[in-house]
Amino acid sequence: MHSSLKKHFFIFLLPTLIAFTVFFIVPFVLGVYLSFTEFTTVSNAQFVGFQNYIDAFTGDSTFLNALWFTVKFAVVSIITVNLFAFLLALALSKGLKGTNLFRAVFFMPNLIGGIVLGYIWQVIINGILLPYGVDLTFNANYGFWGLVVLTNWQMIGYMMIIYIAGINNISPQLIEAAKIDGATPFQILRKITLPLTMPSFTICTFLTLTNSFKLFDQNLALTAGAPGRETSMLALDIYNTFYGRIGYEGVGQAKGVVFFLLVAVLALLQVYLTRSKEVEA
Repeated sequence: MHSSLKKHFFIFLLPTLIAFTVFFIVPFVLGVYLSFTEFTTVSNAQFVGFQNYIDAFTGDSTFLNALWFTVKFAVVSIITVNLFAFLLALALSKGLKGTNLFRAVFFMPNLIGGIVLGYIWQVIINGILLPYGVDLTFNANYGFWGLVVLTNWQMIGYMMIIYIAGINNISPQLIEAAKIDGATPFQILRKITLPLTMPSFTICTFLTLTNSFKLFDQNLALTAGAPGRETSMLALDIYNTFYGRIGYEGVGQAKGVVFFLLVAVLALLQVYLTRSKEVEA
């Protein structure tokens, strides 16, 4: 059986490899090439070297603004989403009555599309701000915290499920032995629960990092970058550059390549750092 699987492994893998090559590798390589050209269609691309990259950083201040805004948003979202999700997971791992209902309720926002969530929270937040004569587009800070609240509301339930799985995977005998030895709840949390749930932290931090950086539909629906593109995140800024400015397709493509490299490097660094903290039960 084992030799038969090894013999036919490539045959089963081939459809996935073909799909991955056609729909990811080829478009990615073509996109990198187009980032060094000036084009309106693929057939009329003219090589311009690194000019698109230079224009992205020096000729277009919106990209640097979007980069800084996205970094701030990612840092705040990673901390808040994972903190609240872990605390909820701890509370819902105690076997309390109605736990399954609470898990379902907290998870449900993750099932709603980003565009829908964006418009829902736009109505909610603007309704709260209405008595003060302002709205989300009045100040960039309003848009920033609006996005943070929206992202937390959407992602906490999903991350909570992952943390619950990690916490439930800890041996009850280990916890009981620690209690017998006189360990306090805080010592159990710091010495046992946190180290043994580090694989969950690795997964959740990776997901919140990548989702925070590539956030698009919620940003578009909630503020659309207003006021004055001050709340544009990287994905929205790249979209506006590529589709909203004639003659800037190459610059938009260059921004997309920088965006990919940035997220890839940060994600790999995060996985390396959190994986190094993991311990075996």
